[in-house]
Amino acid sequence: MANVVVVGSQWGDEGKGKIVDWLSERADIVVRFQGGHNAGHTLVIDGTVYKLSLLPSGVVREGKLAVIGNGVVIDPHALAEEIEQLTGQGIEISRDKLRIADNACLILSVHRDLDALRENAADAGARIGTTRRGIGPAYEDKVGRRAIRVMDLINLKTLSGKIERLLAHHNPLRRGLGQPEIARETLYEELASVAGRLLPYVDTVWRLLDEARRDGRRILFEGAQGTMLDIDHGTYPFVTSSNTVAAQAASGAGVGPGTIDYVLGITKAYTTRVGEGPFPTEQDNEIGAHLGERGHELGTVTGRRRRCGWFDAVMVRQAMVTSGVSGIALTKLDVLDGMDELQVCVGYDLDGERIDYLPASQGAQGRVTPVYETLDGWQESTASARSWAQLPAQAIKYVRRIEELIGTPVALLSTSPERDDTILVHDPFED
Repeated sequence: MANVVVVGSQWGDEGKGKIVDWLSERADIVVRFQGGHNAGHTLVIDGTVYKLSLLPSGVVREGKLAVIGNGVVIDPHALAEEIEQLTGQGIEISRDKLRIADNACLILSVHRDLDALRENAADAGARIGTTRRGIGPAYEDKVGRRAIRVMDLINLKTLSGKIERLLAHHNPLRRGLGQPEIARETLYEELASVAGRLLPYVDTVWRLLDEARRDGRRILFEGAQGTMLDIDHGTYPFVTSSNTVAAQAASGAGVGPGTIDYVLGITKAYTTRVGEGPFPTEQDNEIGAHLGERGHELGTVTGRRRRCGWFDAVMVRQAMVTSGVSGIALTKLDVLDGMDELQVCVGYDLDGERIDYLPASQGAQGRVTPVYETLDGWQESTASARSWAQLPAQAIKYVRRIEELIGTPVALLSTSPERDDTILVHDPFED
């Protein structure tokens, strides 16, 4: 039996929520290992829609343990509200169902303030396009060794000194931005008011997962965002504030790399992106509008409209390497139904030179132009197909060509938001 990591292979929004939910039926534990509540996973189960931001997708399944790892930055109030929302939908959240790493860092109001102030002050061309939820500043405080962690809520008597250290950094920033200083008592009350709602779930997660591994329990590691938003390997600086590649599953959960047996890359049959940054295959035209409308391309968390474009095999092939992807789950194939022709990016032109990778330079990323290969579309419907025999011949050819171009096989094929509308080619847990 294998332990599986699920990562996005584009800029996020690839449909990870459904795939993780589908796989969670085969897993015992589902672990979130990076990011914050800027990520959104939408699950559709028996017609009921669940929208998750911090909670791992397995939390809606009976008999599964959901774990928030140390690599996640947690807004305690947002997490408490999400738990309440699910409770209102009939999902009981208890310690048997949820654990939170004691060494995970917290997002506070000062982080949200700083995130918004910076984004508002930036020139239009310099904006990152953050969700203004404080994720970046919280990670800055983590590496700056001044963060408040989940474990600090256990003994509130020790909070004052930690808050003073944090504000020694933030209050000068606030003064420089023309904002009033934050009093120590304000942050203390902010944390004390929510501590009791989180403490029942706190655990030493690295030890919990080690025991589970030794007992032969299946672990599913759930990533947020996508590989091309990775702080090191993405389209910097238009990226998120954490490592989104599969290797982060180990450090973000407290397990050794040998724990990971299979990496499943979630890959949309076309390409989308939220926020600013380069997008070589973007179609800011009728085609992009068509893909956005058919694919209901609105951000789960922010409601922002996603930019849409053709499938970029160069970028995805690069993500296969940087995340060590074993196989992909191809999603939203049905959105392409009815199109006469499809374009797939098979290379880039950079200043007159043909290249087969996305360069790291911000300037070069903005100058590359896609080299396309044209494929025939199909008029038949692929929606809700559950076997290869139900797919049009040209749709199968499209899938096979993607496999060739990215050098990675399709393990699963998703044909609608419903979890059962999935064609299984290879079960990652049986690797």
